[in-house]
Amino acid sequence: MAQTTTYWTALSWPNLLTYGRILAVPLMAACLFFIPGDLGHWLALIVFLAAAITDFFDGYLARAWQQQSSLGRMLDPIADKLLVGVAVLVLVSKNVIGDWSLWAAIIILSREILVSGLREYLAELKVSVPVTQLAKYKTTMQMLALGFLIAGPAGDKIYIWTTTIGLTLLWGAAIITLYTGYDYFRAGLKHVFEERT
Repeated sequence: MAQTTTYWTALSWPNLLTYGRILAVPLMAACLFFIPGDLGHWLALIVFLAAAITDFFDGYLARAWQQQSSLGRMLDPIADKLLVGVAVLVLVSKNVIGDWSLWAAIIILSREILVSGLREYLAELKVSVPVTQLAKYKTTMQMLALGFLIAGPAGDKIYIWTTTIGLTLLWGAAIITLYTGYDYFRAGLKHVFEERT
């Protein structure tokens, strides 16, 4: 019976949406790398937006249908970080993000890696640090920035400021990232030091 329950939990709609978001990551990258010209950017944007939308609906449906699971709690942040991390790396490789804006990308990626490490350590201590409202705003701004930047040169042909808006939002997300990262580490390290004493 336990195996059946686990099987159906793994195939719940919220988890299926999360799997879809993970599968969308290489598809988005492939669109930008292997489909030349503007078409690659537009297809990548469609895939990215679809993946970003699932980020909202998987959590919403899990709560609404009472289908929250350990598997979902594990995979959801992994899917988010894969989507953001790969999008940033591909945009850097395509020179959409360059020059001083590389620092914004470095700040965002570094925070994601550091927070993941701290979260894993705190999980061993059975400590949970809740996500703040500001962190949710950061994620929204980050996704908007990446959306504009994935459209990039193709979007600039329709609206000349598309890439500029994306880079501005990326810096805004990076600044909020610094603050939320500091806030998270302050809360997390307090538990680390308490564990040692």
